[in-house]
Amino acid sequence: MNALGQLVHRMIPTLPRLAGTIERRILVNCRVRPDVIAPWLPAPFRPQLVKGWAMAGICLIRMRGVRPRGLPEWCGLGSENAAHRIAVEWDGASGTQQGVYIPRRDTDSALNYLLGGRVFPGAHHRARFEVWESPNRFRVGFTSADGGARVRFVGRVVDDWPAGSVFGSLAEASAFFVAGCCGWSPKRAGTGFEGMRLDCHGWRMEPLLAERVDSGFFQNRGLFPAGSVEFDSAQLMRNIAHEWTVLKGMRDGNKA
Repeated sequence: MNALGQLVHRMIPTLPRLAGTIERRILVNCRVRPDVIAPWLPAPFRPQLVKGWAMAGICLIRMRGVRPRGLPEWCGLGSENAAHRIAVEWDGASGTQQGVYIPRRDTDSALNYLLGGRVFPGAHHRARFEVWESPNRFRVGFTSADGGARVRFVGRVVDDWPAGSVFGSLAEASAFFVAGCCGWSPKRAGTGFEGMRLDCHGWRMEPLLAERVDSGFFQNRGLFPAGSVEFDSAQLMRNIAHEWTVLKGMRDGNKA
């Protein structure tokens, strides 16, 4: 942690809960061979399987009015963000738990970059986003400043669910993703993981027809051999009030 980060960490306490609005959230989902994705998961996490496939992907989310819960919306901040995520399960004190492991987050917000992993969980990388939207068509992409991530997505809202998805319907996919509301990331310094739970006030998803999906991560054949990863589906959420709640930290290899 650099000197500025240490100063911020000492001056500002960890925020227990944040509120805001998800202006637009696109989930780009891939099905991956479990043996290929498993090495990316530290203990205690293991891939959560759907019809024999592990599920991973990218969340492209624009948030508005994010602030400590209890403050008025005009105090909040907006930002474009992205998260590479893997659906996981682990053994907790109350049995098998579900969520997502997030190895990388990117943002266009200098404040998110500064405070992430210090004031709220999840270290962020700086990135430049390119976004064009109409009511039913979306082009969202970003390139990180460190060159570690690059994503391009083009898609449009449709009525029909894609026949090739591992999920049999939008309702089935929606139930899977709402159950994975807890996201875990490696701590910025030291060992263990820090987490946040997403609570949406009215969970609504729409199917997207993907016209272009480019990912520097999932299309890297050095990491994912041919046939080990396939695009599955994409969904859209928009204009949803939500809260983020900080979770109790988890130690490497131990139960939550």
